[in-house]
Amino acid sequence: MTATCASLSPTSVDLPRNCTFEPADWQILAKSWYPVALSRDLGDSPMGVTLLDAPLVVYRADGDIVIADDLCPHRGVPLSMGNGNGKTIACAYHGFRFGQDGRCVRVPAHPDSKIPPKLHLRTYPVIERFGLIWTCLRPEGDVNLPPMPHWDDPAFQQITCPWIDIKGFAGRQVEGFIDVAHFAFVHTETFADPENPIVLAYSPKLTETGFEAEYRSNVSNFPHGLLGVEEYAGFEWLRHFRVFLPFTATLEIHFPNNGRLVIMNAASPVSARVTRMFAPICRNFDTTGSVEDVYEFNRRVFEEDRQIVEAQKPENLPLDPTLEAHVMADRSSIAYRRGLRGMGLSHFFTA
Repeated sequence: MTATCASLSPTSVDLPRNCTFEPADWQILAKSWYPVALSRDLGDSPMGVTLLDAPLVVYRADGDIVIADDLCPHRGVPLSMGNGNGKTIACAYHGFRFGQDGRCVRVPAHPDSKIPPKLHLRTYPVIERFGLIWTCLRPEGDVNLPPMPHWDDPAFQQITCPWIDIKGFAGRQVEGFIDVAHFAFVHTETFADPENPIVLAYSPKLTETGFEAEYRSNVSNFPHGLLGVEEYAGFEWLRHFRVFLPFTATLEIHFPNNGRLVIMNAASPVSARVTRMFAPICRNFDTTGSVEDVYEFNRRVFEEDRQIVEAQKPENLPLDPTLEAHVMADRSSIAYRRGLRGMGLSHFFTA
């Protein structure tokens, strides 16, 4: 894990242009950490990403990763339009170069002149973890990244899947991930049984960072068509959900023969209406199997979820419990919404 200190003022509360969140909600959400890119995707060239409506540039500078506002302070051109060499990036307009800590290190028009501090970039803290690049727009106190069971266990294989974009709100996507009643209706092409919709009783338990829930059933998690799994027809599957507010959750699935599969669902809010979902995975079985097969199965499962999330109305997640109907199977959803309300969140969307 590596961390880089931010250079922004701790009292700054200005919002991104065309912010899609309620201002008070944005300021609360901006205190949390989110992934914005896969580490393996970042080469020498600058990468443009968006978090909470804020355009950011991500680049490498002499072994460090820098995240800054995607805006050259000289004439306002996105730095992601420029080029890089692994040490600095250059603005596409006038060639100003920026290096470690977002410092401007060269002005080609005046190579021998002193560089004014106003030309340095506004940067944000950076941590690499789970194969992802994480940042926080308004950091307060200690770094508090979501944990992932078994990621550092040498008996487990670590896999960071490609990200998936969803035209929906991050809260809706996370709620779908922790929902235990949708398998028989949404995931019938990948692993679930349409004839097995029963949800047994379970009880979420509050934690310091959210809540967790253990759910037991005989709904298999084996992909459809996998050979040799018939002998496990009566197996009781344990799915252990851990929710880390606001928009990250992990699911640890207990397979036969002490197998474990852990999936992190890290929903990064591009805006109030678009989510980039990152999914690190680790497992202690089939550890020499095809990573591409894991990518493809994970994509198919989340594509099934994506279609539902993008169709939901209202697009935001109603935090008032009286606005939607609930049943016993929704206990995790109710706990999740209660946790978001406890953070002080309200409407999420601007008008």
